[in-house]
Amino acid sequence: MKLVILDRDGTINLDSADYVKSPEEWAPLPGALEAIARLNHAGWHVVIASNQSGLGRGLFDVSTLNAMHTKMHKLLAAVGGRIDAVFYCPHAPDEGCRCRKPEPGLFEQIGERYGLDLAGVPAVGDTARDVLASVAAGCEPHLVLTGKGATYRGRSLPETFPKALRVHDDLAAFADFLIARETAAA
Repeated sequence: MKLVILDRDGTINLDSADYVKSPEEWAPLPGALEAIARLNHAGWHVVIASNQSGLGRGLFDVSTLNAMHTKMHKLLAAVGGRIDAVFYCPHAPDEGCRCRKPEPGLFEQIGERYGLDLAGVPAVGDTARDVLASVAAGCEPHLVLTGKGATYRGRSLPETFPKALRVHDDLAAFADFLIARETAAA
């Protein structure tokens, strides 16, 4: 099974320092939905691993989160794409859970659900938390320079990042990279 794990806020959709709290605030990044559709058409299953501490902070409830995801699914379907599953951590940062990135718990849940060893599975995010969680789970780490990742544009990456980290301008550039790499290997 060809699987890709994506972060949500800042990778697929616009992020907000005040949190994305409603379907009205959820807006895709330019080209992100089309990138997911291209991955799907190339045979990739796409799942999301996302910290959603707004739940634990009481900023929105699960039905509102589901409404945001319904909007995402509808917009994706309109461009021929799909997300197979959404895994999220509902906890606030001080709850000490194992599923909040940079801990690998969400990735472990994905591996269990799909019966896969995640070694080498591409995982994409826009923060150090995303990168560290993916590495802890054995995934192939990718950073996009959108969302919080935009702070790394034109700068050296922190030494805490793995040497194997690949950096892409955005999700569309990541999709181009992954599809081209697969084509070259065929």
